[in-house]
Amino acid sequence: MSDCGCHMEAKNKAERKTLRILLLLNSIMFVLGIVAGTISHSTALIADALDMFADASVYTISLYAVGKSAHYKNRAATLSGIFQITLAVMVVLDVIRRFVWGSSPESGWMMAIALLSLIVNSYCLYLLSKHRQGEVHMRASWIFTQNDVIANFSVIIAGLLVNLLNSRFPDLIIGLSIASLVVWGGISIIRDSQRDQITQ
Repeated sequence: MSDCGCHMEAKNKAERKTLRILLLLNSIMFVLGIVAGTISHSTALIADALDMFADASVYTISLYAVGKSAHYKNRAATLSGIFQITLAVMVVLDVIRRFVWGSSPESGWMMAIALLSLIVNSYCLYLLSKHRQGEVHMRASWIFTQNDVIANFSVIIAGLLVNLLNSRFPDLIIGLSIASLVVWGGISIIRDSQRDQITQ
């Protein structure tokens, strides 16, 4: 095998290892977040958990694309973006439902799970840092994980405000903000994928 072939195989192996770790961690945090969000009646926490689920799906799609042609990698990135936007719409619907019917979010649960998610996502971001300038499927993973860290900080702030103001509205506002962030991330990676297709 040529040096170029060996280098490519090593790169693919490193990408697969990173994506498998990210997939496992995000799947675990999705389950914890959904359970905690349901118990605490927190839209922001459920939005954060759905973001984790979306990311787990992104990592699965990216894992499929490793070692394949640029066409498959662009398709994987585009599908990831579409999936993120779809889940964000679901979060918006949940925000509307809770705004109409009411909710009583529990700030303690919100902050505890969001802090744990922040630690996990910071580690994921560290793992992805060596791939952030890579091909489009890995850049998609980097963008979505960055958004996760921002979302985690946002949920912690929402929990503090819910506690200080004794109001459910910070939870709803942050839930809507996370959904907007996810939509923007989805649009960004779809555009990135389209630019890659043009330059190929």
